[in-house]
Amino acid sequence: MLITSLQNPRVKNVVKLRQRRQRDAQQLTVVEGTREVLRALQQGIVPQEAFICPELIADEEAETAVTRLHQLPQTLLNEVTPEVFAKMAYREDSGGLLLVIPYWERTLDALLHSGQPAFLTIIEGVEKPGNLGAILRTADAAGVEGVILAHGAVDSTDLYNPNVVRASLGTIFSVPVASGSNASVIHWLRQRGIKIIATTPASATRYTAVNLTAPVAIVMGSEAHGLSNEWINAADEQVIIPMHGIADSLNLSVATALLLYEVVRQRQQP
Repeated sequence: MLITSLQNPRVKNVVKLRQRRQRDAQQLTVVEGTREVLRALQQGIVPQEAFICPELIADEEAETAVTRLHQLPQTLLNEVTPEVFAKMAYREDSGGLLLVIPYWERTLDALLHSGQPAFLTIIEGVEKPGNLGAILRTADAAGVEGVILAHGAVDSTDLYNPNVVRASLGTIFSVPVASGSNASVIHWLRQRGIKIIATTPASATRYTAVNLTAPVAIVMGSEAHGLSNEWINAADEQVIIPMHGIADSLNLSVATALLLYEVVRQRQQP
């Protein structure tokens, strides 16, 4: 199907999916960009529909993604003009590819699969899409088994924000993600003997001074409020990242990266 009108209902619906309430109502989100689209397809994501702008397909990766899309009979393929694509796209460098995909999520039990000591990271109440996307990139690089999005009474995390997909560079599709209330996640960890490591400025123990070779879950708090008392009280170990300047905190994704790679460092030591 060739779409040339900016008023086409399918085009209008993609634009609507910029709003969280529309995404949640339809259980759909948007993926755009050659790398992100290709990684979604490589991980077995089956789009509900795809929009392709032939004039903007400019490299081998994009052509590979188009070929894969033509092999999915369940996906409705739409060719669009550059003007129509520009209306739908969040960004200017999307490479002429845009997918509409259904929500996906793993169960907690699906996160543990490697046979090695558990290696999880838990983020409580993350609000900024860029931070969540960056954490997913780090989790992928560090070999984390899964990311758990934990929440209190109100869940402000928007996993399906297209900006999370973008900031993750498509690793959102390779890193298993689950979610749950603080209480349910803590109970699940306890049942499986996974040590809870909580970061807090109130601790006197440096994060490099605790043993992270056993099954662990690294727990990080929200950008605005840090970790709740529920996680602080549940922690088997409370650790601190030393701060030597005038800043009293690090960006959430940076702080998470430090902890995750400390696990990697300790587990790689002979």
